[in-house]
Amino acid sequence: MRSHIRPSGPSAAGGHSRVLFRLAQCVPFMVVLLALGIELSPAHAIITGPLLAAMPALASLTMGPKGILSAAAGAFTVTVITATLHHSWGGQVYSNLVSLLVVSAASVTMSNAMRTRRQSELNQVRRVAEAAQRVLLRPVPPRLGPVRMASKYLAAETGAQIGGDLYEAVHTRYGVRMIVGDVRGKGLPAVRLAAAVLGAFREAAHYDEDVAEVVNHCAAALERERAALSELDPADQDGLTEDFVTALVAQVSDAFVVEVVNRGHPPPLVLRRGKVVALIPACPLPPLGLEDLMTDPPAEVESYPFAPGDRLLLHTDGVIEARSPDGDFFPLPETAESVRPCTPSEFLEGLHQELIRHTHGYLADDAAMLLAERLDEAGDSNAPDRRTWAERPRGRR
Repeated sequence: MRSHIRPSGPSAAGGHSRVLFRLAQCVPFMVVLLALGIELSPAHAIITGPLLAAMPALASLTMGPKGILSAAAGAFTVTVITATLHHSWGGQVYSNLVSLLVVSAASVTMSNAMRTRRQSELNQVRRVAEAAQRVLLRPVPPRLGPVRMASKYLAAETGAQIGGDLYEAVHTRYGVRMIVGDVRGKGLPAVRLAAAVLGAFREAAHYDEDVAEVVNHCAAALERERAALSELDPADQDGLTEDFVTALVAQVSDAFVVEVVNRGHPPPLVLRRGKVVALIPACPLPPLGLEDLMTDPPAEVESYPFAPGDRLLLHTDGVIEARSPDGDFFPLPETAESVRPCTPSEFLEGLHQELIRHTHGYLADDAAMLLAERLDEAGDSNAPDRRTWAERPRGRR
């Protein structure tokens, strides 16, 4: 039933904003029609010329040159028709027409100048965001030890390339370790929290043998960063202390298993022979930053079969919670099964295209995906599977 819930929150707010913007674009033309109705009614003694002359300037607030010229053409037509109908050609009408032409020319010029300035500022923001993305969310290498890798990040905010989602994959002496996470909140504080968690992961992944200890280091780094942000902005201390990060850390070593620690994050998917299996944790744990909610000691790392040719898809909730205009959630498992066999990067690009098609190009939240394909000892992903899914042990380490 969840797939038929109507959008609410950010997606619904975005839809309402677009509707209001469309209505605002109609205002100049509605005023022109109103002026025409007044001129054709017994109340034609009311002077509408100065009102019509202001329509190009009003149109420039929400439209470009074409919209401005359309509003000006409508006002010009109404002025000429009514002046001819009422035989009122004279100094006042000519003055109104000159005012209309001057306002139209000024509005088009100012609109072009502002559009150029906004585009220049947007390009600058994009360059800065792309530089920050390369530092914080750098692309993963195509090959790390026993796996082939690919990553994809989509920012929801217009003009931005970075947000509160995070991912990373590193090759360590313990195996290939991956993390994917999602920070509660938006803006620069969310980016700082994401950077703190990523920095802790990149450091601890090389030195901590236990995957659970890597996650604990990430949680400690998050707590320190929240305290630092609270000191910078005491007025928002309550909000910052409530921020948390859903995170999932996975490890692929020489053994044909994947070890997972899930801290309140959407479960990853294993793709095997065209079928998808969700790795749902046996003992759900709270997100990073909400350790106070733990009533029992943290569960041990959970292990799952991961044979040559299998693919592990880590993702954030921005993927599975993306909605169509009708309110339907993006069917990630079904879509993953329908993507034709291809390389990891091509696979994520296929999911990306299906996601954009499903949402009609509008994402209400950031979306990140990380894909790892298990190779055999020789690096050949086409090696035969030694055991079936049912034959492989599944449980905790």
